[in-house]
Amino acid sequence: MTHFRFIPLALALTAASALVACNTAPMMPMGAASAHAMATPEQMARMDAQIKTMQGMHEKMMNAKTPQERSKLMAEHMKTMQDGMAMMGGMNGMQGNMGARQQMMEKRMDMMQTMMKMMMDQMPAAPAPAR
Repeated sequence: MTHFRFIPLALALTAASALVACNTAPMMPMGAASAHAMATPEQMARMDAQIKTMQGMHEKMMNAKTPQERSKLMAEHMKTMQDGMAMMGGMNGMQGNMGARQQMMEKRMDMMQTMMKMMMDQMPAAPAPAR
């Protein structure tokens, strides 16, 4: 059943599409966002830490030499990805000044790119086309 290999990629592409849709939605007028919807320095720092955690997990997976080593890391890998998705979900609707909004969008894109890379690297290599 080779079609199950492509489920993570399909999920990543769906998430990326949703991210693009969120970031292209009409913005609220400046000053209309409530105080709890503003990106704080603490949230930005948590995002940076999550990106570093995901990158570290990716390194661990890439450095695993055997399928057994990769299998042992898989639960941690999935938890890291779920934490990243939860964090991005919690960022929907966050507003702020244009600089903060741009920074937030860049961090979300960094997180998505890291997640997609983590998923792509877990997929088996495609067989060479027959000639």
